[in-house]
Amino acid sequence: MEFAHDTEVALVAAASLVNTALADPDPLADRALFDAWLLEYPYTGQYLGTADELASVRAMRERLRGLWDAPDRDATVTLVNALLTDARATPYLTRHDEWDWHLHVTAPEAPLAHRIGAESAMAAADLVRGDDLGRLRRCAGSDCDAVLVDLSRNRSKRFCDTGNCANRAHVAAYRARQAAG
Repeated sequence: MEFAHDTEVALVAAASLVNTALADPDPLADRALFDAWLLEYPYTGQYLGTADELASVRAMRERLRGLWDAPDRDATVTLVNALLTDARATPYLTRHDEWDWHLHVTAPEAPLAHRIGAESAMAAADLVRGDDLGRLRRCAGSDCDAVLVDLSRNRSKRFCDTGNCANRAHVAAYRARQAAG
């Protein structure tokens, strides 16, 4: 299944946000680090830059982890609906910057955490509707707790992009083959 560009962007940003909890230093522990994260994963609309805003994004990070921790589709639907309700989502079409027509679900002046939650929820809703929640995965690295979004055509992505896990697994497998052979 191919996804709309904004769906892919929102899913990748949500995974990145969840994985910030594993980073050292944590990008959500410091305003300057968070500003750098926002440059890589920008959200349109108002940005206050306050300690309260950063605290609400940290709380949203924990809620979004639930997209990967949900035991089944019904639990995911419950979380998605709660995120959309809390953000007072009201979908509308817009285009801006380099983006052609796409869907926004919160007003530009809505709190940043609500915009993050609502965009992540709408992207997850696409996965629910397409029966594709299996694309939300945990890294297969034996010592990694990161999450990932498998956007590959053949659903083969197993490792995150945060800890060099794929390379370490391939090197370990190679060494095991060499030792056995």
